[in-house]
Amino acid sequence: MSSNSDKSPVLNSRERVLCALNYQKVDRVPVDLGGTLGTGAHVSVVAKLRLALGLDKPGARVKVVEPYQMLGEVAADLREILDIDTVNLPGPKNHFGFADADWKPWKTFDGTDVLVGGKFNTDPEPNGDILQYPQGDKSAPASGRMPKGGFYFDDIIRQGPIDDARLDPADNLEDFSLLSDDDLKLYEKRARDLYDNTDLAITTGLPGTAFGDVALVPAAFLKHPKGIRDIEEWYISTISRREYIKEVFAGQAEIAIENLKLIYQTVGDRICAVWLDGTDLAAQNTLFCGPDTYRELYMPFSRKLNDWIHAHTKW
Repeated sequence: MSSNSDKSPVLNSRERVLCALNYQKVDRVPVDLGGTLGTGAHVSVVAKLRLALGLDKPGARVKVVEPYQMLGEVAADLREILDIDTVNLPGPKNHFGFADADWKPWKTFDGTDVLVGGKFNTDPEPNGDILQYPQGDKSAPASGRMPKGGFYFDDIIRQGPIDDARLDPADNLEDFSLLSDDDLKLYEKRARDLYDNTDLAITTGLPGTAFGDVALVPAAFLKHPKGIRDIEEWYISTISRREYIKEVFAGQAEIAIENLKLIYQTVGDRICAVWLDGTDLAAQNTLFCGPDTYRELYMPFSRKLNDWIHAHTKW
């Protein structure tokens, strides 16, 4: 028979996640839903879940907090009823380069009533598809497409002819820049609000830390992207233009480190954990790159970011 001293003390969500991350005893396994853009759920699923749990009545609208994947908001009442321990610290802009703000109503193809950002295009094409535009600017070529009857967006490949003699790694680095003062103020405000007004573990994804993530290679937030933007061409280039890719990754890593410094100076250790990279290194049934390629091409740059984080933060 175990004694009371063997029992873990009851922890709040933030304490629970921090203990788990530090390999310390916890009272239960921490639960994450919506803490990062890689651990969310489709808005239609969230809406049905809220109905099943009695949190909403039919026709209630759920916010789309990430339009590329069409992720639904995991709001405070849903977190509470599911005992979720994490909360996402959102960045200033979404996959298509505009803020999720100025909400307006829309209905998805499966009939779910939702709220989308003001710059989210809801006007269908003649064939019924829904297009999205970089920074919400319809004067620029469309950068995302949800096929009629679809559930989420695919990036539209806007690849110009590739002239290897003129190919410049700087073209693939225009995606990455230092965070602005306004961006940092927004991070600080949101982080302080979540830290002071909840006991949840704050998790987030940071800009420019994913090396070769093909969701980002097409740069759906840029109006006229240059460089290698075709997904197939990008994967081919990891073999045929490896030195070029290394130069891109090296430049990206330098900018990412500077942004990590800025973020840490702004929010400190209010963040518990960061999601750095969603790069697809494998498919359901095969690898996209072998272990040796990973060790040569990806690992040095990922390690550089992780080493900085562990040396300078408690994340």
